Amino acid sequence: MAATAIAGQQMEMMGRQQRRTQSLAERNRELFDVQRKARRGPTPEVFFTKHIDNTRLVKADDPERRREMRQFAVVMSMLFVLVMVYVWQHFLAIEIGYRVEAQKQQVEQLREQNRQLRLNEAQLTDPQRIDTIAKQLGLEAPQPGQVVRPDGSVMPAGAVVAQASTAPALVAQ
Repeated sequence: MAATAIAGQQMEMMGRQQRRTQSLAERNRELFDVQRKARRGPTPEVFFTKHIDNTRLVKADDPERRREMRQFAVVMSMLFVLVMVYVWQHFLAIEIGYRVEAQKQQVEQLREQNRQLRLNEAQLTDPQRIDTIAKQLGLEAPQPGQVVRPDGSVMPAGAVVAQASTAPALVAQ
């Protein structure tokens, strides 16, 4: 009869375990109660602690194991260094690639700026444009003896002045 009672309690316990809403603490408490009821006699269960003192134990030195560990450490260190050198080179190559692309863009910008400046220079130094602006300002062709060169010499009276000069001429007043 006690066996059937225990079996019934165990079935009841299994039904309780299947419910997912039970907390772990409740389940443990119920298991402890079922085990306590299944014990024979009124004797409580007693637990004894055994203190073990391992402070006097000394680990035996194994030279073969130490040699294996050194070899393993050296091999892993070399592998680590090789991997780090590879990674360093890889990132350095990427960084240099970015620099090259940035410098290519800068060269292209400078070429475009140079082209714009040459175009602007060609427009500004157009002799027809300079003549038109000079006439609007009321300027006339210089009279003989009025032109003074940058080195300080005076142009002779019968000399011919170049018509399409790109350098501005100095005029004495």
